[in-house]
Amino acid sequence: MTPLVAAVVLVAAVTHAGWNAIAHSIKDELAGLCMVGVGRTACGVGLACLAPVPAPAAWPWLLVSVVLHVVYQVLLMRSFRLGDFGQVYPIARGTAPVVVTLVAALVVGEHLAGASAAGVAVASAGLVGLAVRGLRAGRRPDGTGGTASPWPAVTAAVATGLTIAAYTVVDGVGVRSSGAVLGYIAWLMALDGAAVPGYALLTHRRGLAERLRPVRARGLLGGAMSVLSYGLVLWAQARAALAPVAVLRETSIIVGAAIGTVFFRERFGGARITAAGVMLAGIALILWQ
Repeated sequence: MTPLVAAVVLVAAVTHAGWNAIAHSIKDELAGLCMVGVGRTACGVGLACLAPVPAPAAWPWLLVSVVLHVVYQVLLMRSFRLGDFGQVYPIARGTAPVVVTLVAALVVGEHLAGASAAGVAVASAGLVGLAVRGLRAGRRPDGTGGTASPWPAVTAAVATGLTIAAYTVVDGVGVRSSGAVLGYIAWLMALDGAAVPGYALLTHRRGLAERLRPVRARGLLGGAMSVLSYGLVLWAQARAALAPVAVLRETSIIVGAAIGTVFFRERFGGARITAAGVMLAGIALILWQ
């Protein structure tokens, strides 16, 4: 992994945490997903006009990825509805790199060694620590004077993480077989983004415009940021092994925890600081190779 690839993935991580925070701030999940999708599709169509069409070998991977991304968005919004940002975000993002590392070795044949292997292992330990901190987060009020169980949020967040791992590996293979990284990004974003707006038009047409109006600007911004974030990750996956890219990308957890503390008034805590430090040590090993 070159310094340029590492820097690009770190930028993607910050951008990803930002658009997830925007999504979390929109309480009407369908309206938020719809506007994020509109922004994503608009960016994808614009890029598709400028980029070559992906090679035929990439299209099966691309279409599977579209389905996985739609499932991911639905699970992500459900996670945000059931739990705090600082609880569900680390679990969802922390699950993915561990699974990606195993699947990449078994399916893609990417076997890490030396500093890269040690760095992925150490950083993954930090990610697991952050995820455990999220799993142990306090119960939320249930609106009746009691507290709600955290397990529905945890379950949704873990399912989100498994979906992230699935589309990470699928897109890693797809973008490498596309012959046109920008074209793959463009068509993935255009098709993926259109799914939720299409569903909203079919099932919630009456009153949909009124629901979208208050969240229009934030949703479009989130959609554009999601395209930038994942586009940078796909560019990196075409040039480096999947596991280190997946781990570096999840520095977004640290950014997300900071956002949760500053903007959502969620406690950061010593355990999260320790886990973040372990994760950063692992990243240093990856970059030191």
